[in-house]
Amino acid sequence: MRCTAVVKPPNYQAGRSTPTLLRIHGGPNGQDAHSFNFERQFFAANGYVVVAVNYRGSSGRGEKYQLAISADWGNKEVLDLQAAVDHVIKIGLADPDRLGVGGWSYGGNLTDAIIAKDQRFKTATSGAGTAFPLALYGVDQYIIQYDEEIGPPWKVGLEPWNRISYAFLHADQIKTPTLFLGGEKDWNVPLAGGEQMYQALASLGVPTQLVVYPNSNHGISRPSYQKDRMERYLAWYAKYLTAPAAPATGN
Repeated sequence: MRCTAVVKPPNYQAGRSTPTLLRIHGGPNGQDAHSFNFERQFFAANGYVVVAVNYRGSSGRGEKYQLAISADWGNKEVLDLQAAVDHVIKIGLADPDRLGVGGWSYGGNLTDAIIAKDQRFKTATSGAGTAFPLALYGVDQYIIQYDEEIGPPWKVGLEPWNRISYAFLHADQIKTPTLFLGGEKDWNVPLAGGEQMYQALASLGVPTQLVVYPNSNHGISRPSYQKDRMERYLAWYAKYLTAPAAPATGN
């Protein structure tokens, strides 16, 4: 587990549990650096402890670290993310009863994966992700990676594909209210990835919403949409996380 950043709100008080957001970077060939990050500061300014983790598969730590998740997406990364959450709870930074999670792109993938395996999270936001890669075979832009890393399904069978599709195929284990978002014209990770998870949770009676940004691709670039996205994040998290916690007791 490599926790690269913990950003605290300006009114943070030591010894008092604070609502906490695990925000997951995309890629996975990317990393959270020790530099200014608008999203982390934005959430912290609104009262959240923000935790960012360079899970296995992230860049900046050598080839072996990146290849650790080869053909095994949504497994070791989730273990690393859970370890970070365990740590911030143990040291008293996070309120275990007010945990949220979210991410965009591969961060959306891992959001789907972690809420299917860990019911501690009271709310989630999943942007531009997919939890059912087989359904996007030949539709998104990753066909070379699919064929070389996983293998065509008619050659390798369904087992490796089912393994990396854990979140969708185990959607009945998800109890976390989840907001899904995506761009209408995202050819990188097509909107279908979010639509499938939205429909799965809606069919299961789990609180969920789907937000589609018209004429937008993988990166939401229109300023009004960017503003809308951050406002929706805040409203969704606040709905489930910001009830006041009892003051910590002790010497």
